[in-house]
Amino acid sequence: MTKREWSAADTDVLAKAVVRSPSVHNIQPWRLELPAGEVLLFERADLSLPHHDPHGRDRAISCGAAVANLELAARVLSLRHRVRLLPDGQQGDLVARLTVEGTQRPGEADLRRYSAIARRRSYRRAFSGPALTGDDVAGLVAALEGEEGVRVERLGSAEQLDALAELLEHAATVLKQDTGYQRELAMWTIRDERSHPHGAGVAGSALPPSPLPWSGLVRSQTALPDRRTLAQRLAEETVLLFATEGDGRDAHVRTGRAMQRVWLAAVERGFVAAVQTHPMHLSEARRRFGQRLSLEGHPQVLMRVGRPSGTVPQSPRRREDELLAPRD
Repeated sequence: MTKREWSAADTDVLAKAVVRSPSVHNIQPWRLELPAGEVLLFERADLSLPHHDPHGRDRAISCGAAVANLELAARVLSLRHRVRLLPDGQQGDLVARLTVEGTQRPGEADLRRYSAIARRRSYRRAFSGPALTGDDVAGLVAALEGEEGVRVERLGSAEQLDALAELLEHAATVLKQDTGYQRELAMWTIRDERSHPHGAGVAGSALPPSPLPWSGLVRSQTALPDRRTLAQRLAEETVLLFATEGDGRDAHVRTGRAMQRVWLAAVERGFVAAVQTHPMHLSEARRRFGQRLSLEGHPQVLMRVGRPSGTVPQSPRRREDELLAPRD
């Protein structure tokens, strides 16, 4: 079979899907190569966050989210394909190899999910209206069909919410006082957004006016309510926990892919979301959290899902030509 040659239109669809993927501090740590009949997604280890993400776990999760978008883009291009994760092993920088195997018309669900890519935002503000129903959550979790090794659980019992409040309270206390973490976060926050329509980093206008310890990105001015109050506020929201059987790089990539699938399913249904990973970098707190939940596996990502109370801007994105630039 003749291998597919990528047209400029194909390349544009694939590249735009990847650059719109969520990533830790919006560093966008990926690069694409498009040999005939294949798409290769590489992790950029040169983009690092030594204080927030010293072991590269969040960077791998970010790359997994890009894989989810890449798969959707391929389906929208009517491509039947298979994806192999980490084909060069755990330590290689090749995260995924997508191989074209033929043609196949996209389904309506694929088209709806693909359109959600451009509308997805990290919603770090207070939600509006009631929390999601059990049926709502079941609809989101259904997006994980076929994803191996990743489980999603809604945290809703009093014991679970108390454990989550303890984790968030501890993480916020530690990170508020971590000058290296705060300096790094400030470096990746864009204040002059008019001068930076393209690039990487978190848009300052996308941040809530009053940072909350359960909405992500703990800053030095983040308010710290007592644990009981925090648990009560968490009870009014929908919080999903993504956990994996293993804790290696393959588990982190799969977590990112699962996370993005659920996130796009939420956007498709009119919900908004934001994720937190920073508490999972505090090893003792993470271990205790897993124990309190009697969790079989490793907690990886927390996701808040709810109904929007307003709009938030999208953080800037790298240009597509930068994504496709050859490695040095």
